[in-house]
Amino acid sequence: MTDQTPAAVTASYFDALGRGDVPAAMALLSPDVVWHQPGSNRFSGDHSGIDGVGSLLGGMMETSQGTFQLAVTGRAMVNGEFVAVPVRFSGKRTDVSMDMSGVDLLTIRDGKIVEVRLFSADGSAEDTFWGHA
Repeated sequence: MTDQTPAAVTASYFDALGRGDVPAAMALLSPDVVWHQPGSNRFSGDHSGIDGVGSLLGGMMETSQGTFQLAVTGRAMVNGEFVAVPVRFSGKRTDVSMDMSGVDLLTIRDGKIVEVRLFSADGSAEDTFWGHA
């Protein structure tokens, strides 16, 4: 049986993203996942379900011309079902680039990611990169 603790699920999720294995990462999401995207840009707001999150991430890759990257920069911090992970994310488009730190806060229940909340070091710069809503 696979380890389904919040720490293990989080590690598997970020490992899959790091390998570019989006299907493996998406398989760790609950069918009812809610993704809270911060800011005031075209992607901001709540995205529900695997299809909603998949559409969000696909849109980000398209807007960033395939350059969007996410890297874990420190140890995951676990508090019950919550896991906070320090990250660095970046992307480039023809006219603008983004490179900043943040924190991803995942909620894990029954071996699945049920909620994702993102925090960015510079929300205004992130809004500029993604384009205003």
